[in-house]
Amino acid sequence: MARFIRRGGQKAGLSPGTIVHVGEVKTERVKISLVDYDESSFQEREASTIKECFPFKDKPTVTWINVDGLHEVEIIEALGKHFDLHPLVMEDIVHTGQRPKLEDYENTLFIVLKMLRYDEVQDQIDEEQFSLILGTNWVISFQEKEGDVFDPLRDRIRNSKGRIRKMGADYLAYSLVDAIVDNYFILLEKLGDRVEALGEKLVVHPGPKALQEIHELKREFLFLRKSVWPLREVISGLQRGESALFEEHTLIYLRDVYDHTIQVIDTVETFRDMISGMLDIYLSSVSNRMNEVMKVLTIIATIFIPLTFVAGIYGMNFQFMPELSWSWGYFGTLGVMGLAVVGMIIYFKRKKWL
Repeated sequence: MARFIRRGGQKAGLSPGTIVHVGEVKTERVKISLVDYDESSFQEREASTIKECFPFKDKPTVTWINVDGLHEVEIIEALGKHFDLHPLVMEDIVHTGQRPKLEDYENTLFIVLKMLRYDEVQDQIDEEQFSLILGTNWVISFQEKEGDVFDPLRDRIRNSKGRIRKMGADYLAYSLVDAIVDNYFILLEKLGDRVEALGEKLVVHPGPKALQEIHELKREFLFLRKSVWPLREVISGLQRGESALFEEHTLIYLRDVYDHTIQVIDTVETFRDMISGMLDIYLSSVSNRMNEVMKVLTIIATIFIPLTFVAGIYGMNFQFMPELSWSWGYFGTLGVMGLAVVGMIIYFKRKKWL
């Protein structure tokens, strides 16, 4: 349940804008990385203190400040004060239970997304809140832990691949959002493999383990839907071009991200329908197996009904029974019982009950 609901009881009664970290501490050390570039220059380094980021606020180059770790609220508060961030923005950054959303503060845009990756060890989706703030010439991003899906983007910046070094901070923000959305397809491929393997297992061995895996997959896709569904509103709000921070030529690329988002949502819904169908298949398979067992037991019981009848007659212990003094009475009785069994089996086969 903690994956669906972040407990924030420690914030109860506090005034709006109070910065209190809500969520799991996923890294011991807060790491601050700086990337500053334009078409002709580039520098990248790790900042030892938050004050090293302050001079980049008014530089004409594009600056990307990335903070890994949200539990040291003093760092976020200092960064927010220098870059004139709204107190509610800083509050939402450290509260990791936010749904994906977009908020426009005129001079800045605040975006919250869910960065999802597949945990091979736990065999489940690993979620991380990703917060992004877009300013005039800078982008500040916040992650819960070190490690992300942005290595290809960093490589493009370092080696001046594509158009990113020629574009502004709005294109950098688009690239970060696009990298997160593209990673959803990788996640869906892994989950799709599990769905396909489960479908094959249901046909051969529809046992309790298959039922357990069906429920686990249903939970994973519910979790994925909760993280992805609001993303459509976020991208739609960005591509409408209501913020002056996004240039017209960048809005074209946002339309492509919107298309990818719709595709991800459609794929998630398709997989959810498939999982629901698998549950019906499982119940039908179990019911069919039970029917087969009941049919076999019914046939066996039906065959023994006449045998029990004959045995019951000759077990009544009456004094005068003609067959009791007949020397071939025992074998004759067994023969009649055998013929009854053979006759019933032939009848069942003709009726295709066997």
